[in-house]
Amino acid sequence: MKPEPNNVQSIGDQLPRRVRPVKAEDIAAEVTQQLADQSILAIYRDKIRTQRTRQYELRAPKNPEVEVLHTLLGIELKVGNRRLLCPDLATARYLSVFARLGCDLIAVPYDITQISWIADELESSWHRMMLLIDHLTAGRSNRLRAMVRRRLIAETKASIESLGYGSRFPEFNQPVRRRPKR
Repeated sequence: MKPEPNNVQSIGDQLPRRVRPVKAEDIAAEVTQQLADQSILAIYRDKIRTQRTRQYELRAPKNPEVEVLHTLLGIELKVGNRRLLCPDLATARYLSVFARLGCDLIAVPYDITQISWIADELESSWHRMMLLIDHLTAGRSNRLRAMVRRRLIAETKASIESLGYGSRFPEFNQPVRRRPKR
């Protein structure tokens, strides 16, 4: 039989006694940091508010069920119990992201050719944010996941409200025509 060595140490003595629990604020900050310029807030600030917009009133309830419907009358956005008629699918997709955030007033680009690609970026950002939340809270409680989600949605909504919604009607700044001198 071999004698046991006396120089074996337990790693339990080297570890801290209490591991610091992960906070929802820390995970939310990590998600925000990883999204950076691809976050909904950055897209709204840099790509929507920099162009001519009009104000749109959603009046979304808190935690609404959002669904895009294809009906005989056209495209509708169902937000909670309300149905909003949309001119096209791109506008419905654009509005659905802000309805999920619970925004009451938002800015919509006046140029309809811009709405489609912005809606793509907003939806991608929404799904990327949800995937990052799921990834960073994997193996943790559903309560922590819900807290992180609520915190990020509340922060994004508050930041969008602070950026503003634009004027109710777009401004048409046309140059004044001068009559030619005779």
